[in-house]
Formats: sequence, C-alpha cells, structure tokens
Amino acid sequence: MLQIVHQRAEKIICVNYKGTPLEIEETNLCKAFWVLAENYPDELICWCEETYTQKFDESFLKEIFGHNLIMASYALEHSYFSEKIGYIDQHPSININPEVPYGTWRMSTDAGGIKGGILSKFQQTFGNIQDFGFLLNAIAKSGQHNGLFCYSDPRFFTPKLKKDYNLRPVAGVSELFSFVYVHYKTARLWLLFWCFVKFEGSFPILSLLRSLFRKKVFLKEIDFGKVGLKRIEKTVKPYSLDVIIPTLGRREYLLQVLDDLKKQSVLPKKVIVVEQNPDPNSQTDLPELTAEEWPFKLIHHFIHKTGACTARNMALEEVDADWVFFADDDNRMESDVLEKSLIELEAYNINCLTLNYIQPGETLFFDKRKQWGTFGAGNSIVRGVFAKKIRFDAAFNYGYGEDMEYGMQLRNAGCDIIYHPDIKIVHLKAPRGGFREVSLPPWKEDDPKPAPTIMLFAEKYYTSIQKKGFKTELFLRNYSLSKNLNPIKYWKNMQLRWLKSETWAKKLMLK
Repeated sequence: MLQIVHQRAEKIICVNYKGTPLEIEETNLCKAFWVLAENYPDELICWCEETYTQKFDESFLKEIFGHNLIMASYALEHSYFSEKIGYIDQHPSININPEVPYGTWRMSTDAGGIKGGILSKFQQTFGNIQDFGFLLNAIAKSGQHNGLFCYSDPRFFTPKLKKDYNLRPVAGVSELFSFVYVHYKTARLWLLFWCFVKFEGSFPILSLLRSLFRKKVFLKEIDFGKVGLKRIEKTVKPYSLDVIIPTLGRREYLLQVLDDLKKQSVLPKKVIVVEQNPDPNSQTDLPELTAEEWPFKLIHHFIHKTGACTARNMALEEVDADWVFFADDDNRMESDVLEKSLIELEAYNINCLTLNYIQPGETLFFDKRKQWGTFGAGNSIVRGVFAKKIRFDAAFNYGYGEDMEYGMQLRNAGCDIIYHPDIKIVHLKAPRGGFREVSLPPWKEDDPKPAPTIMLFAEKYYTSIQKKGFKTELFLRNYSLSKNLNPIKYWKNMQLRWLKSETWAKKLMLK
C-alpha cells in the first residue's frame, strides 16, 4: 500500500510505501498520483490529509478493497462539492449515510484509495486536471458508469473517531458548474443555473460561461480489461436460499415460475408464495401448491388483503436462509440462474445482486456490472441478514416506488446493490397489473403531481435541495406536455397539484 500524505489537497507532504518513506521527484499532487499509478499498478494507492494520518486505520483496507474495481474515500470534515449538487441530481449517490459503507461517486480528499492499475486507466481522459478533489470525483463519476464500484466508507478511520457530519465543501460555484457540464447532459447545467437564480438569489453567469469551455466526458471510454473485476470460476458453497413470490390472478404464470425453480441446478431451501384475492368469499386458485410434492419446502399463504408490500412482508416473516430471492409471478429463468448468482455473490462479497430483467424482444441497455440506482423487487437476491430485518413500507402498497424505497433501506443499512447484465431473468409482463389491486388509488380524482408515493419517497430520502431540484425539473419537463401553455396558469395549476401530492404523502405517512 502506498499512502500520499497531502496538505489541503494542494501540497505533497510525503509518500509512504509499506510504512517506509518513498522518494518521489514529482511535487505536483495530481501528477504524482498518475506517476505512482504507472509505477505501482498492483498496489493500492491511498491518500490522506496530513491532519488525519494518525487516525487513518489500515487494518480494514483489505475489507474495504475486496477486489480491484473499488474506489473508496471518507469525508471526515470536507466534502468536495456542496449539497447544491442535489439541484440536478436526485440519485442515491448524493445523500450519503456516513455511518455505513455507502455507494457513491462523491469522493473526499480527506482519505481514500484506488488500485494503481485501475487509476492509470483514467489518465488519458483526466490527465490534465490540476484540482485533486475535482479529479477524484471525475474518476468516480465516470468510473461508476463503466463498472467501477465507488464508496464512502467510515472504516478508513478508527471507530471511536468523532465525525463531523456538517461537512465543509471545498469546491466553489465555478467548479460545480464545470463538473455538471462535463459529466451530465447539458440541460442539467441550465437547470442548475435556474435553481441558483431562483433559490440562491445569485446569477452565476461567469461560472456558467466558463463551464462551456470544458470538454465533455463520454461514457464507455474506459475499458478496465484484465486489470478489472475478473470472473472467478468456483462451485457454490452450501449456502441456503429462500424465494418469496407475491401473486394475484396469475395462476398459469406462477406455475411456470415454480416449474423453473424445480429445475434449478441449485435448489431453493424454501419457496414462500403469498396469493392475494380481495374477495372475502374467494378460494385459492392454486390447490396444487399443497397437493403436489416439491423438491423444496413450499409455504402457501392465501389472503384477502392486497398490496405488493403487504404480500412481500408476510413472506419475509418466513425467511431464514443465507440468501433471499425476491421473485415476481411472471418470471422465466434458465436452470442455472440461482447457481450463477450465488457464485457471483460469493466471489465478490456482494450483499445484493439485481439481475438483468429483460422483456421479450427488449434490447440490453446496460452491459456492465455496476452499482445500481434502484432495486428490483422481482429480480434481486439479498443477503439474509439484511432481508430478515428490512420490510417494505406499506404506504407504497397502491402506488409506485416500493422497489426504490426498499432499495434505499438496504443502502442505508450498508447493503450496496449491484446490477449484473449477464445473468438474466425474462420478465413476461403478464396482464392484469401483477399483484396490484385493480381498483384505482384513492387520490386519482385529485390528480396530484407527482404521484403521492413518489412524493413520499422524496420526503423520506431527498435533501431539501434535492426536493427543490426535483420540483423544478418536474414543472419544467411537464410544461411541454400540458394542454395549458399559458405559463402563469400552468405554474399555478402545477403548484396546486404539488400541494395535493404533499397532502396525500402526509396521509400515507400516518398509516
């Protein structure tokens, strides 16, 4: 391990190699970063602010960097960008939980690390950047889209160390605008400018104009090749796996799913089916679940209460395996899906794997393993220690967003979500809207915007700045779709619909 000790991300104090001072001619911090990456491709290259070197804990580095494709840092006092990045980005990466390892591209100069061979892959694209904090964030932001796993990880420092969660931003407005122009669609730059005018009472025209002279970074430029995350061929250890499946009115589809599970090369320990029918006088459509013999324990619940969250929570009460597979009742899968998934989970110490959930005839969009911004409640495998303690929020039963919300609970518990493009489940998208109730939600006639469950999600997980950015973008994006093109009338109407959505979200919170 190499450690670059720096002062305020500007001056190199020293470079330590395996505990011994290393002579290095280059005095520029960013240039030294590249030189070390080239000369020591197999070493972990860490950085640390001079003030924190005595608090830097090397004992957890092997756990933090479990494989080559990891970049991690931790902000004790300094976040490079301010929370104003939330005006144009509402992804989970922005609002970090500092208590747990948390997936994010937001890197801090306080402490961090990356493998030398991986770092060198970014030199051609970012070799001219002279701001160390800007450089770290540029690497992580573009790297995440190319399969780099990026984290904020408190294990860089001793557990008893007091952390300052009121972080001080390092970058100014100009750096923020430049970063947004380089790494986001140009429309986001104009949105950021408008939010500064509206919410900050400023008019950063010079920052806007300077940013336009930056060079944009195009995705898929970086290929980690042999240095990156290599597949490890090994057999599955004797892990146990439970499957949970909610269903409503999809008898034939569900039986297909169970047939696919019977044919798995690694069989589930238990399959829990929660069948729903809102008619109190109805009887099960699935008598064979208890009449037939199955190569796994099959638990069948038949209830008259509907709702995706209710059904999954009931099933989660039954799980006791090492892993839990969240499945839909209209999946189709090859016989080795579970085996392949368990190999990946074990080989790379992943806590949650979301599988490729492609529909018939659909084209694959993401073709690399990557940290995922949401969660698939019909195509994910979660480590049991997380699945057993986390439940779906019943407030999302009859709207959208229960997948996203569960994913946020996982992240805030320290469980990152990784998408895998090569392990596929076919999503048949069966008719009747799956396990959701056929009747309309109670807020339909009020016509709120956004949907109250989306508003509830924003209330739970967005910062105040993210919520302002979300609202502004929503209003601007829907203007072209509105029948009323009078901007004043449109704005008043949208404001009314927004307030209705907030009112419904508050009602949902009380349930």
